[in-house]
Amino acid sequence: MPLIFGDDKMAVCSIVKLSELEGAKRIDAEYYKPEYLKVKQKLLQTNFVYFKDLVKEIIHPKEIKREYEEEKQDYLFLLAQNVRPLMLDLSEKKYISEEKAKQMPKNLLRKGDILFIRTGAVGDSTVYTGEPPKVIASAHILIAKPNFTVSPYYLAVFFNTSLGKNLIIRGTYGALQPEIAPNYIKNLPVPIFSKDLIIKIEKSFLKSQVLLQESQNLYSQAENLLLEELGLKDFKPKYKKTYNAKLSDAFSAHRIDAEYFQPAYEEIIEKLKEKNIRLEPLRKLILGIQKGIEPGSENYRDEGKPFIRVSNLSIHGFVDRDQKYLSEELYQILKETYEPKPGDLLITKDATPGIAYVVKEQIEGIISSGILKLQINQNEINKEYLALCINSIIGKMQIEKDRGGSVIIHWKPEQVKKLKIPILPLETQQKIASLVQQSHEARRKAKELIEIAKRAVEIAIEKNEEEAKREVEEAIEEEIK
Repeated sequence: MPLIFGDDKMAVCSIVKLSELEGAKRIDAEYYKPEYLKVKQKLLQTNFVYFKDLVKEIIHPKEIKREYEEEKQDYLFLLAQNVRPLMLDLSEKKYISEEKAKQMPKNLLRKGDILFIRTGAVGDSTVYTGEPPKVIASAHILIAKPNFTVSPYYLAVFFNTSLGKNLIIRGTYGALQPEIAPNYIKNLPVPIFSKDLIIKIEKSFLKSQVLLQESQNLYSQAENLLLEELGLKDFKPKYKKTYNAKLSDAFSAHRIDAEYFQPAYEEIIEKLKEKNIRLEPLRKLILGIQKGIEPGSENYRDEGKPFIRVSNLSIHGFVDRDQKYLSEELYQILKETYEPKPGDLLITKDATPGIAYVVKEQIEGIISSGILKLQINQNEINKEYLALCINSIIGKMQIEKDRGGSVIIHWKPEQVKKLKIPILPLETQQKIASLVQQSHEARRKAKELIEIAKRAVEIAIEKNEEEAKREVEEAIEEEIK
């Protein structure tokens, strides 16, 4: 007996056999969308095995209290936001002590472990290459322990293809907080190709990880050079538990919350003044500022032009995480005002305020109201240097002081314009900016290699292995030149 599932929004329906419905134990229409059914059917026509035959187990790590620290300790504590498609984003790090780590032996990562985000941005996954060492995963990450009959690097690449991601997203449940279950992932079909192709895909992936590490090292060098030049290399803010503030200062700032008057925030500015570093408010360094737009969730689409929200921006660029899209028609109306251009400085002002990034290339997309678009006066300051200052402790400390809001954090445009920027000689700015640019270039090449690996898997599934091999070989050679 066939059952018919419909989707009001898309006017699409799927006809599914009752036997298939009972096997899946799902009766929601979303699970039976035609594109999901097509993907699974396509994979079942390949030489496949189920994921459960390629892993020893899938671990749902133990939950612990949020007792991790920003101060470096024995073990890196990996949060869900650190897991990106085929990479670890460690721009924000948390740590735990060895004592706490020993309480969670199953959370400890081993080389080759495949990581899946369990809640929230389900669909993002990567593989742990053994670097950095001593990593403990949070409860929001599922850990698949491979049996190494097939390269875990290949498996991770497959799960990041459009086909693999669709399979994972299909299995999510829960309306407010999407979640994926280990048992669902275990029963996903995985296409297995020749050893030769799998080795080529693994090579492309591993080379990308080397470049990502290089990118991270270059960015750290830039940040360290900045702090050295400003005399802040070993600076650590001293947060006080009790302190006094003048009533006149409270009236002047229109703030009465204790956090705003924390002396540690002014300490860094005083340090810069002691070193005779010139400080300029951001408003003197910009030619224009434009807030993004919120077109309303009713205008979100499953495909079209990217709608860039705060969660889609990082200090290293744009992030494809829970990406929303706008129609071509709406994009054409909004693009002149709200589309970022190469050279624009984007700064987040809501939720996670203070993420700064200089746009490197032309993109087709619209920024949300949580992002500001700034045009920089290049005669006054180097753009990459400015972005680094904002992303560093210098910007973070000022933003922590200014920001407000209890549920959603806000940083007002008027406050953004008052942000104090240390001005170093242009020659020094350029030296620092050069390291940042090299970091971004290494990251760009890494992403290219990741895309090559994914495309090779997709070609092997859609067409044939020989064409996929040619694609990988030619592209890798081109990227390594």
